[in-house]
Formats: sequence, structure tokens, C-alpha cells
Amino acid sequence: MKPIPNPYRTGECFFCGLNNPIGLKLDFFESETEPREVVLNWHASSKFRGFGNILHGGIQSGIFDEIMGWATIHFMQQVGVTIDLQVKFLRPVYVDQDIEARCRIASRNGSRVFLEAEIVQDGNVCTSATGSYLLMEKGKFDKLIKSG
Repeated sequence: MKPIPNPYRTGECFFCGLNNPIGLKLDFFESETEPREVVLNWHASSKFRGFGNILHGGIQSGIFDEIMGWATIHFMQQVGVTIDLQVKFLRPVYVDQDIEARCRIASRNGSRVFLEAEIVQDGNVCTSATGSYLLMEKGKFDKLIKSG
């Protein structure tokens, strides 16, 4: 798999920022198979647990939002912002184990991009998500996030 360079300048993002001391510091890759996907391999630390030994659903949802954003930027070569995100929890994702998340572009309609993703553990799809993102010009995006 081919590493995807981090497009975020400050490195302070909770999910992918290397400069965030409490963040997840996620790294993303492009698959070498079809369909083209953005892939994440991550060890689900117990500090992100919800009930029992289950990875908190909010962390799972955040991983989906992050990987979909990366897929939008990487494949569309344009920044996108989340319009909606729908998550289905199919089976538990356990902490202190490795997970793989995969995301692909499902379709595009004008400035809207539709994505599909899943979190896999031990070969089983545990959580799936669909989302849509609005493509934005960089200047408009920077103004929206009050940056630049």
C-alpha cells in the first residue's frame, strides 16, 4: 500500500495530527487493488473503550468521518466537508486489538461526493458507514474553518 501524505498543515487534528499529544495519530494509505480505497490499520487502545472491552462508538464514528475526509481529498483532489454520516454497528469492535478501516468513493453528483466505509476486526465487518461530503474551494474552506 502507498502512504498518503497528511494534507493538514498544523498537525493538530485529534485523529491524524502528529502534533496533538492526546490524538490518535492515524496514518492512511491507498490500496493497490480495485476499487481504489483509503485504508487505515490501527491498534485500538483500551484508553478509547466504551462499555466493557468495546471500542467507543464515538471513536468509531470519528474514524469514519476522518477516513471519508481523507478519501475525498485524496481521490477528488479537493477538500470536502461532512454533510452527513450514517453508522451501523453490526458487531463489537474490541479494544487492545488491531482494526482495519477501508473507504471508497461510491459516487459523485456535482459538488457532492458519496462514500462507503467499514471497520474490520479479525476478518469480520464490525461497523459500516455511508457519508456524503460537499466539495469546497480551498479559500472558502479556509474561511469556513477560520484558517489562513
